[in-house]
Amino acid sequence: MPLKFELLQADDYSRYLLRGRTDILFNLRGLIQKRAMLSAFIDASADSFLTAIVALSADDNQLVLDAASDETINRRVEAAEQLICVTQLDRIKIQFAARGIQRIQHEGHDAFRVQVPEVMLRLQRREYFRLTAPSAHSLTCLIPITIGGEHREISVEASVLDISGGGISITIPSEGMVVEPDMEFGNCRLMLPETGAIVTSLRVRNLFRITNRDGSITLRAGCEFTHLSSAMASTIQRYILKVERERNARERIR
Repeated sequence: MPLKFELLQADDYSRYLLRGRTDILFNLRGLIQKRAMLSAFIDASADSFLTAIVALSADDNQLVLDAASDETINRRVEAAEQLICVTQLDRIKIQFAARGIQRIQHEGHDAFRVQVPEVMLRLQRREYFRLTAPSAHSLTCLIPITIGGEHREISVEASVLDISGGGISITIPSEGMVVEPDMEFGNCRLMLPETGAIVTSLRVRNLFRITNRDGSITLRAGCEFTHLSSAMASTIQRYILKVERERNARERIR
C-alpha cells in the first residue's frame, strides 16, 4: 500500500500541482483505464483503505469510488469531510483530495460519489536517472548548520533516500535542523561507500511529509546539488552506475 505523500512546500508549486480541469480529467481517466488502485486516507488520519475509480459522471463533475470491504470503514468514510487519495500512474505519484462524499449503489455494489478535485498533485519523474539508495550502503549526508544563539556550527547527519546526478532526497532529522524551500547549505559531505566524501552545497527544492503505515511522520526534503565540481559529479554518476549494475546482476541470478 502506498504511503501518504504530501507536498508541504516547494520553491515552484507549478511543477507539482495541476489546476487545469482538462489536465486533471486526463489523469483521472488514465487511472480508470489502468484500473489503478488508490490508497484513500480518511480525513487527516493515517487510517486508509484500498479503492479504485470505477466511473466518471457524464458531466465530468463527479467520481465514483469503490467502497471498502469493511462496513466499519465505510461508515467512517460517510462521516468524513474528505479522502486523501494516493496512487501511481506510469511511475508518477498522484494525489488528490476527494470531497463531497456520498454513499451510493453503483452497478449493484456499495460505492462513494465524490467531487472531481480542483487541484491534483502530480510528482513527475526527474530529469536525471534517480537511484533509490540501497539499504546495504546506508548513504548519509553531513550537513553543517549554525546553532542560533550560540553561533556554533555543528554537522547534522541526514539519511539519503535517493540520489541522482542532480541531487538527493534526505530524511530531515527530528531535532536540530530547520529546513525550508530555497534554503542552501554549504560544504555538505555526501558519504559514498568506497569513495569517500563528496563535498557540495545543497539547495532545498521541495519538502514533503510522509505518513508511514504505522502512523509515524517523516519529513523528506528534495535537494539539488549546487557548486558541485565536475570531478565530484562524475564520481556520483560512476557510483550510481556501479550500484545499478550490481542490482541488475542480482536480479538476473534470482
